[in-house]
Amino acid sequence: MSILILTACIIFLILQIAWFKINPFIAFIITSLLAALFLGLPIETISPVLQKGLGEMLGSITLIIVFGTCIGKLAVSSGAANVIAKTVMNWTGKKYVRLGLMITGFIIGIPLFYSVGFVLLVPLIFSVAHQFKLSKVYLGIPMLASLSVAHGFLPPHPSPMALSSILKADIGLVLIYGIIIAIPTILIAGLWFSTRFKNIKTESDHEILNVEEIKNEGKLPSFGLSLFSALFPVFGLTITSLLPLISDNEKLIAICKIIGDPSIIMLLSLLLCTYTLGIKMNRSMSSVMDDYTQAIKDVALIVLIVGGAGCLKEVMIVSGVNETIVATLNQVNIHPFLLAWMMAAIIRIRVGSATAAGLMTASVLLPLLQSNDLDPNLFVLSVGAGSLMCSHVNDPSFWMFKEYFNISLKDTFKSWTVMESLVSVLGIVFIFILNALIH
Repeated sequence: MSILILTACIIFLILQIAWFKINPFIAFIITSLLAALFLGLPIETISPVLQKGLGEMLGSITLIIVFGTCIGKLAVSSGAANVIAKTVMNWTGKKYVRLGLMITGFIIGIPLFYSVGFVLLVPLIFSVAHQFKLSKVYLGIPMLASLSVAHGFLPPHPSPMALSSILKADIGLVLIYGIIIAIPTILIAGLWFSTRFKNIKTESDHEILNVEEIKNEGKLPSFGLSLFSALFPVFGLTITSLLPLISDNEKLIAICKIIGDPSIIMLLSLLLCTYTLGIKMNRSMSSVMDDYTQAIKDVALIVLIVGGAGCLKEVMIVSGVNETIVATLNQVNIHPFLLAWMMAAIIRIRVGSATAAGLMTASVLLPLLQSNDLDPNLFVLSVGAGSLMCSHVNDPSFWMFKEYFNISLKDTFKSWTVMESLVSVLGIVFIFILNALIH
């Protein structure tokens, strides 16, 4: 009965978001409240349970997501993102222009939210398409596949961060494994798949301007400084995760544990970028802080949605339904990674939001991870891969792609939807391969 109640609540959650267009945060709170009532929690304990779930989830990921968003905002407004893009494009030239765009999308996609990276990079795609007289879709798919993979697989993006928190994964290892899986995925789903769209035509040729203003008044950071500043969180998390694996020095391990805490790494990165991309570029402190204020406003709703998922998770734990789920799922003859991928994919297709799909799946499948000898880092990536499946008409990114590239609905399905599905399927395939190699 408890599983039936939880299933009904999940369906109701999906209907609230997809059908009634209720804000996902409010939908999560309503669903958590109903689940608590129907699962028999004493009425006087429901509010404290929801508060605990919200607080624990926000306490673990808020700093990381907010700091990461501020770094991404500064990378755009300082011109660092443009410097990285133009430098990579100059290196690759016309012969390998799609490879250059793919690399650019991956580098810039790590610190930037998907929608920001999309709007920032689309003008670059159009400029290159005009310069070399090539199809915009042909050039755009490799870059946008990179952005999508970074959004679904790699910290400090909200979904991988929240999944890592829920599933108790090591964020540094999630990042390392995610990059390993991402490279072959984008080579196939981006570079190889895009060759089918050499002749796809846009319905008209309109210009999309870069809406992000560069505020450094003509003084741009160098490529090396831009790359180092934007990717410092990646370098920090990678180094502090790998050093304890290759060294027995207790002091070094202790230092890595302190500095390698994702919140500390992100704070150090933010302070570094404030100087290298702000003060050093003759920006006033108040101007940089204005960027950070706007970034925090932009990410506030995403953080609250993640907190709402924490409420539902806590209700499941307190009510004991997680133990019932464990007993039931252990009887299903399917690998937990594949089960996680399938569940996330189904919810993604129904809801449209990759973040919401990932959070719903992780909340339900957390007990399965705790009862099996599974790698939580790869479990995070399995959910992330499923959450990217089959973007279609209920996904805002689908319409962004269609309208920016100004192509028909049929061509949008053939290019964008198939590319996203390839990313998802290839992701779970490479996760199983990496799991076999590691374990």
